[in-house]
Amino acid sequence: MRFHKMYLLLVILSICSRRSFAGDPQWVEVRSPNFSVITDAGGKRGREVALHFEQMRAVFGALMTKANVNLSVPMQIVAFRNSKEMRQVAPIFNGKPTEMAGLFQGGDDRCFIMLDMSVDNPWSVVFHEYAHQLMNGNLSVRTDPWFEEGFAEYFASIEVDNKEARVGKIPEDTYRILQQMGMMRVADLFRVRQYSKTYNESGSHRNVFYAESGLLVHYIYDNEFMLKVGDYFDASINKKKPVEQAMQQAFAMSPEQFDKTLRNYLQSGRFKYYPIPTPSGIVASNFIEVPVSLADAHAVLADIDAHSLDHHDRAQSEFQEVLQLDPNNEAALRGMGYAYLRRQDWDHARQYFQQASGRNSKDPRIHYYNALLLNRSGAGQKSDEIKKELETAIALDPKLADAYSLLGYAQAFSGEPEKGLATMKKAVELSPRNEVYQFNLANIYVVNQKVNEAIALLRNLSLSANPEVVNHANSALAQLDIVKQQAMSFQPQIVRQAKTMSAERDADDVPEQAVETAARLDAPTPSTPVRFIKGKIAAVDCSAAPQAMLSITSGGRSLKLNIRDSKHVILIGTDEFSCDWKNKNVALNYRERQNGEGDVVSIEVQ
Repeated sequence: MRFHKMYLLLVILSICSRRSFAGDPQWVEVRSPNFSVITDAGGKRGREVALHFEQMRAVFGALMTKANVNLSVPMQIVAFRNSKEMRQVAPIFNGKPTEMAGLFQGGDDRCFIMLDMSVDNPWSVVFHEYAHQLMNGNLSVRTDPWFEEGFAEYFASIEVDNKEARVGKIPEDTYRILQQMGMMRVADLFRVRQYSKTYNESGSHRNVFYAESGLLVHYIYDNEFMLKVGDYFDASINKKKPVEQAMQQAFAMSPEQFDKTLRNYLQSGRFKYYPIPTPSGIVASNFIEVPVSLADAHAVLADIDAHSLDHHDRAQSEFQEVLQLDPNNEAALRGMGYAYLRRQDWDHARQYFQQASGRNSKDPRIHYYNALLLNRSGAGQKSDEIKKELETAIALDPKLADAYSLLGYAQAFSGEPEKGLATMKKAVELSPRNEVYQFNLANIYVVNQKVNEAIALLRNLSLSANPEVVNHANSALAQLDIVKQQAMSFQPQIVRQAKTMSAERDADDVPEQAVETAARLDAPTPSTPVRFIKGKIAAVDCSAAPQAMLSITSGGRSLKLNIRDSKHVILIGTDEFSCDWKNKNVALNYRERQNGEGDVVSIEVQ
């Protein structure tokens, strides 16, 4: 699974209508305790799909010994009756839809699973990606790609029915790939990262990586080595030991011995294969089945396109087609607003969200999108409105992690830092491996003057497998290092000189001029509370670089705010400080001086 992307954008189709309302079959929605399945293959097949996902969710909980199994992003399942319909949503390769039985499509606010119900086994591909989503919602750390993909392969090979789940079967494709193409050295398998060619480029190397990762996780489960895996990650990631040394320490095998052991495991064809009873409470006949209008069904399909890399350009025209059939269709109105939001057309997005809210004020996504629109459109002065929309979204959907994240950010940077900290922690709890949430949490720790906690979190992020995250974390750590130094030296240099001198002689011997000069300066102290302000940068004075002086206008008042080191000030919403900023909307945290000016703690560019 890629970071933030499920497949590469190769070809963008021209905007065109691809669906006809005439002759469409009847669509139904099947609702189970944890899933929604929309299908045109009939209610019986819809119940089958929902049952499979409920069973697999339960199996995951058994494998990971978790009482609660969360998804980090809301998910919609769509089961198509044939391959022709499936091809309409498939990613494009060399100008043609990719042939596939199942497809997982990720997104920040919404993810989708699509299935072709005309094939014998549509489950394997989607269960692989479903396993990733479950790991994201339940595990607090991100491990190496071999384990992430190996566990997903292991999970995807599970067979379930009404009585039991059969765990541990090694797919025939795994044997075929590894026997025909050979195996990687285990040490080389362990070295693969998310940005490695082996992981990202299609071909034999990538096929071997996936197959061998799955085989290795099967071997680990068969031999009850999961604790040893934890020891390996502790040695390689936390203690930064070389792969070979970490392998020897954790598994009590040299890399060469491990290679031989895994080859023998493959060649023996012998593996543990055991059943897990599926929970008795999962009964398909108890699921709710309701008819879905053509307009509603096509609005869901347009929403898939709106969240797609290859097809998002045609989503807007598809939503318009739905609105021509049903002008008050809430899902299409919301979708049109979302499409305009992505294009940064704030006025049209606002118009459609207002109409959608008028049709259904209890849709959490509408309230979340409204808040997102207010935040992105520079309506920073409307923080109360943003927070109200997000609080409503959370009340309607207490598991909407993105709403908690945006609310925590709004609270922290509108004068409620403690509330913001608690809310952002909830977002991280719901999606513990979301590194954007973690980075925002580090920022909010700073606002709450918890610099040590921010540093600890950023140090973990600096070990991320994503180079972009590592760069941001290291940059923030450098900035916080300056902040800590400043916090320890808020008094002017001349006072530090006086204290140095006082260590060498009695306090009465300190030069009187030095003491008087120190008393007249308005340097802040670490106990000075952090204040918050939103406004515009009227001018920036960098004549005393690296220091800078900001002239801020806010609500009819003017304020001078000092930056001690413009190269290391904490920045949010931009990568670099600029001396050329003018009429720039900003939100600032600062410490107030006695003379009415202040010292900048952080700057959010809006």
